Amino acid sequence: MSDCKLDKNVVDSFVAQNKKAGLRVFVAGGHRGGTDPVYVAEAYNLGRQIIKMDFKLDFGLSNSGIMGAVARGVIDGWNKKQCKIQGLPIQAITTPEYYNLYSQDDEIVKQIENVILASTLEERKQKLLNADFVVFAPGGVGTLDELAYDCVAMQDGLLPIKPFVFYNVNGFFHHLLEFLKDIAAQGFADPIPFIVVDNSNDLSVVFRLLKMRYNKNHTTAEAYANARQVAYELPYFLKRKTDSSVHVEDIIAEMDKVYAEGTDEEKNNLAEEIDQAYLEKEIERMYERLAKTGRDTSVVSDKLTALKQRRLRK
Repeated sequence: MSDCKLDKNVVDSFVAQNKKAGLRVFVAGGHRGGTDPVYVAEAYNLGRQIIKMDFKLDFGLSNSGIMGAVARGVIDGWNKKQCKIQGLPIQAITTPEYYNLYSQDDEIVKQIENVILASTLEERKQKLLNADFVVFAPGGVGTLDELAYDCVAMQDGLLPIKPFVFYNVNGFFHHLLEFLKDIAAQGFADPIPFIVVDNSNDLSVVFRLLKMRYNKNHTTAEAYANARQVAYELPYFLKRKTDSSVHVEDIIAEMDKVYAEGTDEEKNNLAEEIDQAYLEKEIERMYERLAKTGRDTSVVSDKLTALKQRRLRK
């Protein structure tokens, strides 16, 4: 408890801030945890990052899988940061039917005081989309349904453009990202302003960039442009941030100084460094995609061989 006393001013400030309308993060993810423990581990880290940034969590209320891990991360981070003072920054939105699936004696559910019961799944989705930006974590068809709904709502003008962050743990969203790019390139959908991160370290940088640059009053066009700019500059920040002693805020300050006061040569050098970092990251992702495609091809080949053997046995 001595740490709590030492940090009382910080704690009081943090609690007061969370009573105000701060940045809200809607996290969509699986009710199941997947077969690889890394998914749940990184989901927990996602929750911790939300608290670290003084954000608030909006989610569909789940006590298990990916979503349960995110909630635990938020709760643990909150308890550590403000020493169990009341005011957990979580808003759960669900329907009565889904709420009844969870035991009210559950350790996660009973800690969440702000539970909103929507009459329908449609209403639940609309309320969840009041958040400032959305993080899609690994999940199943429910997560895919949420993504499709959000994309349609933005495309049809029913939802303001807002950043979509794909938490691409283990390359989970590889095929989906390619599909989204392809349908936009072929004219079947508008481009989605998504930002891809591979782990909680990358996510922490994106959260800081969004926190410093996000503006609720942006027009749709500005919001889209800003999200794409974050995605473009992210590799540069990741390349510069070699350890915890290098802060995103300092990098931004250096960049702003070059833009405001730098010579043409300094501005060109900075632009080239940003572009180089982006290209290097894209090449790295391309090799990862090729590796995954190779594994997919191997799986298909094995299945075809098995089917041929079955046919020959008949």
